[in-house]
Amino acid sequence: MAIRALLLLGCFALTGLAPSAVAAASGPTEQVQATVNGILAILRDKQLDWYSKQTSIELIIDRQFDFQTISQSVLATNWQKATPAERKRFVEFFSQYLQHTYTEKMKRFSNEYVRFGAEKVSGRRATVETFIVTEKADIPVTYKLRQSEGKWFAYDVVIEGVSLVRNYRDTYASIVKSEGIGGLLQNLESSIEKYKRQRDTGRSR
Repeated sequence: MAIRALLLLGCFALTGLAPSAVAAASGPTEQVQATVNGILAILRDKQLDWYSKQTSIELIIDRQFDFQTISQSVLATNWQKATPAERKRFVEFFSQYLQHTYTEKMKRFSNEYVRFGAEKVSGRRATVETFIVTEKADIPVTYKLRQSEGKWFAYDVVIEGVSLVRNYRDTYASIVKSEGIGGLLQNLESSIEKYKRQRDTGRSR
């Protein structure tokens, strides 16, 4: 179930596909609702092939997530140890990696729907509870957002109690410990290139 829950991260990324709805979505919950409805419409649009859906989603994810904050949180103390050039490359590679990973997960979306729960706002920070309703269970997915220039950006997603940021932090800390920041960047770049080859191969068929 956790794999299907990852789809909701991509749902949040599609705000840009419905400009009028997003413009009216002033609060964090309204904005998340607009994005969920947006992705459901895109995924069910039989006139679009998967490659078109992927590329559109990836472009919009970049505008909807605070990758700078996410990257800093994921690297934790290693962010301070990295050079400015390494930080820049990590933000670039990690954002691409997340885009690719979660658009791929969206392929598994079937008949689930989303129920919205409580919203908590504290200054420029907010959390929005959602639940992916399946035949067997309701999967909790909580979005953590921050407000900047009147817009809400996601900086973490907690799926069934597991924080996306914390999960990657632990994984990447181990890689940095054994291979250094350079090794982590190389691993990310290799994963991105592999995905792009698979995507382009699928398009040419």
